[in-house]
Amino acid sequence: MTLDEYNAFCDSLPHTTHVVQWGGSHVWKISGKVFAIGGADAQNTLDRCSFKISRMGFDILKEQPGLQGAPHLASRGMSWIQRTTDETMSDEELLSYIRDSYTIVGRGLTKKLQRELGLLNE
Repeated sequence: MTLDEYNAFCDSLPHTTHVVQWGGSHVWKISGKVFAIGGADAQNTLDRCSFKISRMGFDILKEQPGLQGAPHLASRGMSWIQRTTDETMSDEELLSYIRDSYTIVGRGLTKKLQRELGLLNE
């Protein structure tokens, strides 16, 4: 997957914002809360991507080849995985996990904000 494809996917999710920070990482947020962090190599290929996940998912995925606890996040007790290769997780699966991360982070917003953004199924 290219960095452009990653960015286009994240941009397709409602109410997202994008910023390049932390040494060139492409950071995607919903209402100011990070849900995905990606970076590319010199050929514009996505070479790392971090996303929030459930605690159980974290415990399972962190042991798989090409996946690890996300640096600076998992070490602080947060359930974030970083994909460094597609050995275990395909691009399609990665996009599904990014969508799930978006949902998890969205559920962490206040109910009022979730309502304003249309994230609640009332």
